[in-house]
Amino acid sequence: MTFRWLRRAGAPRLEYGADYNPEQWPREVWDEDVEAMRTAGVTIVSLGIFSWARLEPADGEYDFGWLDDAMDLLHANGILVDLATATASPPPWLTTAYPEILPVDREGRTLWPGGRQHWRPTSPVFRRYALRLVRELATRYAAHPALAAWHVNNELGCHNVYDHSSDAASAFRDWLRSRYGTLDALNEAWGTAFWSQRYGEWDEILPPRLAATHPNPGQQLDFKRFSSAVLKDYLIAERDILRAVTPEVPVTTNFMVMGETKAMDYADWAAEVDFVANDHYRQPGPRSRDELSFSANLTGNLAGGRPWFLMEHSTSAVNWQPVNLAKRPGELERDSLTHVAHGADAVCFFQWRQSRAGAEKFHSAMVPHAGTDSDLFRTVSALGARLRELAFVAGAPRTRARAAIVFDWTSWWAGEQDSHPTDRLRYRREALDWYTAFLDAGVRVDVVPLSAPIEDYDVVVAPILYVVPAGLGKRLSAYVENGGHLVTTYFSGIVDENDHVWLGGYPGAFRDLLGIRIEEFAPLLDDERVRLDNGTTGTLWTDRIDVTGPGTEVLASYASGDAAGRPAITRRGVGAGSATYVSTRLGPDGLAPVLGDLLARAGVESELPAGLRGRVELAIRGDVRFLMNRTDEEINLTAFGPGAGPGPGPGTLAAGAVAVTES
Repeated sequence: MTFRWLRRAGAPRLEYGADYNPEQWPREVWDEDVEAMRTAGVTIVSLGIFSWARLEPADGEYDFGWLDDAMDLLHANGILVDLATATASPPPWLTTAYPEILPVDREGRTLWPGGRQHWRPTSPVFRRYALRLVRELATRYAAHPALAAWHVNNELGCHNVYDHSSDAASAFRDWLRSRYGTLDALNEAWGTAFWSQRYGEWDEILPPRLAATHPNPGQQLDFKRFSSAVLKDYLIAERDILRAVTPEVPVTTNFMVMGETKAMDYADWAAEVDFVANDHYRQPGPRSRDELSFSANLTGNLAGGRPWFLMEHSTSAVNWQPVNLAKRPGELERDSLTHVAHGADAVCFFQWRQSRAGAEKFHSAMVPHAGTDSDLFRTVSALGARLRELAFVAGAPRTRARAAIVFDWTSWWAGEQDSHPTDRLRYRREALDWYTAFLDAGVRVDVVPLSAPIEDYDVVVAPILYVVPAGLGKRLSAYVENGGHLVTTYFSGIVDENDHVWLGGYPGAFRDLLGIRIEEFAPLLDDERVRLDNGTTGTLWTDRIDVTGPGTEVLASYASGDAAGRPAITRRGVGAGSATYVSTRLGPDGLAPVLGDLLARAGVESELPAGLRGRVELAIRGDVRFLMNRTDEEINLTAFGPGAGPGPGPGTLAAGAVAVTES
């Protein structure tokens, strides 16, 4: 659909703000809040996210007075509102009257109130009450001058995506009828001849609840598809009411493209919102910065290269990791500007004022428990000033790279299911390995959903592309035949869309394209390593590869282990293109020689001077270039000459800092 950004007037700018929860505080604090917001440079807040119990304290009885006051106060101080529909957490009166809206886990246990998101995505009762509230809000605030956007629910599916209740079972059957049409087709798709699972009536079908052993793989995969689809359907239901009442106000919801959050297929959801919004929180570990960049990159491509909204991230520590570390000096700005570099035109946090009570009271905020007289608030205000200086970035589209990493939710879901050759396989980790290898080489790469056009990319990496329907196999073959350079990895091309194995030997759908054949997988134990004859080391997986195709060359072989002497990395030339296979997990360092050779053959070069490659990340939005220091050391740019590459010219780039320049 046509892209719509916030409803507001004035010159383009980068929006700045946070979730704001005035209902947690006495009224006199609100005036202090808006004064401090102006000091920090806040331009927008998300309001009302968890306020259903306050807005509707009893069935059909509404109290909008406090929200009217907050909306008016924010508008009077020049602050826009991204108004939430408040449906994320149903109030106690609703769950008491209708306990049938509560989710049920796979073991049959009810998920009771006391946390949040205690509602079934398929509950008709919940939907009736929630949509009634949405209509009331839309009607009341349709003409309010502070209203800039609608915020549907909040982090849909974060805690309640997999519901196994009777409502879910009924809706699952309806979804399956629509998908397959007949029970014969479903039985074929699920392979129910195995283990005497053939269904004779639709009512016999259940969600994959706790079973004596591994549930049917097709049933599991379809339940994942269904669970994402019904949440999307709920999003659409709220959106359609908002559009009907306020057609000029854009609608969004906050995705969670980060870490191992995988249950929602955001590539399928992205077209349903007027602009993409995302929540991202840093993941602990040595590649935390690269993961942030990877997620921002993918979000920017889910948005089709158009500007998007960073709805939440943290000013410092979170409260939900095993050990919650405060951010080091410079990290707040670096993290924020990395999102901007990949297309965000808004930088927001959870939350504005750190709570005194509740489960998230130790989660950082723009105003910490220490108050505005604190280093954190001064850092927050400095970021607001920096974003004002960078107003020229607003609206600039992401600039396409020459290489892409393909990201596929279905392969992520199905590839990590049970009863596989190893349960150690991690789809997103392998994709991040490749992303880090590109960053280390100083080469820009786009992370794109599988549905995105790939024809204009010189290099496409499709790691662990486990699920390959016939049409996808043909599409990727055509890409190679037309001159593209494709790379795929172990456990790719194995099954079709129904999780049925492509017969004749692995890698199934890619066997002819790659010119190789594998009869049996050879995963590795946790402490096993294998050496390759190019000096690298593999873990997790190996394959016993036979070269079968004309033109297939062996780029590296195993030098140890049971596969010693067999090919480990192969490439087959097809016309002006090529198809490469990597049969083990090499990690970013081990991928470097493979990637370097591939990029050279494809004619893809770094846009950075040699001395900056690997040390900084380059991102480009139109005429604006971002240099992000990936190291903990200051980088001297003067050695590269005035205006070297995309940098800011002579000077230094502090550890973890970001430089922005117009070319």
